[in-house]
Amino acid sequence: MVEAGMDTSVSDPPCDACDVVTVPTRQGLEAVDILRRGVGEGVGSVMHDDGRRTLGFLVPPGTAAAWDVPGSTCTETDGRGMSLDLESEPPVEGSDWLLPPGETDLATDPAVLRAALGEAARLIRAADSCR
Repeated sequence: MVEAGMDTSVSDPPCDACDVVTVPTRQGLEAVDILRRGVGEGVGSVMHDDGRRTLGFLVPPGTAAAWDVPGSTCTETDGRGMSLDLESEPPVEGSDWLLPPGETDLATDPAVLRAALGEAARLIRAADSCR
């Protein structure tokens, strides 16, 4: 799939050097729920920091070059410290797996994640406006 000039197709294997999309925990957990309830492509591996402030979604390499979702960042890793196998520890010190490799697809499709993050933001705004 190509969106905004970005090739979002997932190669096989999906990530030799995954990029990481980081979002606030509340929005990330909503997005995980949306992705897990959805049909078709689901959520890939997800990390959380030990302070529980952010979630990190693994996405295919190259995603960072065109990522532009407000309230999130996408970091290109170039494979630095990203040794991912089914038995791996989280690749970032001070983090842990919410959805580890082996229990999910390795990477989340960026277009699918973008849509889920947008829906999550709308749900959060709606919930907050009812308070």
